[in-house]
Amino acid sequence: MQKNRIELAGYLADKPQVRYMPSGTPVANVRMAEGYRYTDRNNQAQEHTNWHSLVFYGDLADIAVTYEKGENIFIEGTLQTRKFTPKDGSPRTVYEIIARSVYLIAKPRTAKEAPADNAPQREDPSTVSANGVEEVEADASVWPS
Repeated sequence: MQKNRIELAGYLADKPQVRYMPSGTPVANVRMAEGYRYTDRNNQAQEHTNWHSLVFYGDLADIAVTYEKGENIFIEGTLQTRKFTPKDGSPRTVYEIIARSVYLIAKPRTAKEAPADNAPQREDPSTVSANGVEEVEADASVWPS
């Protein structure tokens, strides 16, 4: 049973950036915003936003780079902590979410926006369910150890 599991839904802050490991495996990085609203003690509406760094490896990186800034996604993955010391000498800790699966939450379509029967279909290894959610599963062979 895996105990390091995280699920988040939010919006991409930018278009994912891709680079390649020496082995040729693609790696995509992007930040995601998720938040909530609440009413404080003074009955004032408040909003709080959390920012998360996401990392996609292999096939998921190839899928992630097709996403645009502002896309609404649901991600399942594991939390990873990295410590390093930059040139200024002050130790830093970075928290990243390593994606295991990602779901694109599609915007609701109006009747005008529905694709025609002869419209080209998206050609990627994902599937889109009836409720407009695109599901993508990761290839475990490219996950970092």
